[in-house]
Amino acid sequence: MERKADFPLFNPVDFNLPEGVTHICAGGETAVLHRHQTAVATYFSDKANGMPGRTAQEEKLQLVRRQIAASWQVQPRDIGFVSNVAEGMSMLIESIHWRPGDNVCVYANEYPSLVSTLSLQKQKMELRLAQSIVPQEMARHIDNRTRLIAVSYISYLNGERADLMKLRELADAVGAMLVVDYTQAAGYLPINADIADFAFSACYKWLLGVTGTAIAYWNSRRRPDWRPLSAGWHSISIGTKRPDYLGELTLHQDALCFTRGNPSHISLYVLSSALDYLSAFDMHRVEAHIRQLTVPLLAALVDHSISTSTPAEPHRHGASVCIDTPHNAEVVALLREEKIFAWGGRGRVRFSFHGYNTLADVAHLIEVLPRIKELCVNS
Repeated sequence: MERKADFPLFNPVDFNLPEGVTHICAGGETAVLHRHQTAVATYFSDKANGMPGRTAQEEKLQLVRRQIAASWQVQPRDIGFVSNVAEGMSMLIESIHWRPGDNVCVYANEYPSLVSTLSLQKQKMELRLAQSIVPQEMARHIDNRTRLIAVSYISYLNGERADLMKLRELADAVGAMLVVDYTQAAGYLPINADIADFAFSACYKWLLGVTGTAIAYWNSRRRPDWRPLSAGWHSISIGTKRPDYLGELTLHQDALCFTRGNPSHISLYVLSSALDYLSAFDMHRVEAHIRQLTVPLLAALVDHSISTSTPAEPHRHGASVCIDTPHNAEVVALLREEKIFAWGGRGRVRFSFHGYNTLADVAHLIEVLPRIKELCVNS
């Protein structure tokens, strides 16, 4: 039996939530956990402690690898860190030896972090753009020369959920890599990252972390021979010796080869704090809680004749509900006057929920829907 969303799943007292505000912009920035102040203070204490402090920082890195691996149902050795998803994707793309006639398939409205590097290297491969993430549409652009399929599990643009199992089948049928961005899913959906060859995720949204660190997952079981083509002091394995630059540098044989230089230790301390908090909640429960918020909002949009680009079926969307409008900036400003934090941009307004939200937040937004509709129609 599902727990009713009349009450929050997370205790709102745990978060720095502005008083009286309906905070429904998790797809952009989530509210901040108070416990992160302790995490930051611990980092500063360790940083001030000389070499033992650096040892503590590296131990924290290993702890976070274990925490993520437990959540994503993978091995810690397959978890590394980059500064952002774009960096990880760029390292992956530059490592591929492209052959004449190769192609890659992505959604035409995919997030730039997954596609920008591919777009800049179109002279090396054919970039094929599917008009949706529906497997049948993606399949139209995939053939035996497809090297890579890249997709966000949940679309940043409209909250649509990709069918990763079907996309995995498409990739396997032609020997292509499946690369998944979990940024709009990690922290409220159950994730089994093993379905992907590589996966990435920012940490400042539903994972309740901050910018500076992103997760890089390398499925070494599927791609045991993969190696990046760039490195730094942190990603090479030399022990205590000085590197022999004229010799053969050895990279870490696990996903820490993604982490070329110093990781953002301070954001790892915060991320560890966030993952510890989230570990108290089964992700199926978090997903179920959020579903009780998105479904009535989608129904209310229909009742108010406001079109949404988000699929209505619960299994086809994530934690965000989106409406397309060229007046997105005006709508977000109007909502802010009503003490509702939503997210705009890219020609749409996005309402995103997390465990601290309740049906009262949905009701608050529904009260303002007539004004939103009037603004969109009359502007």
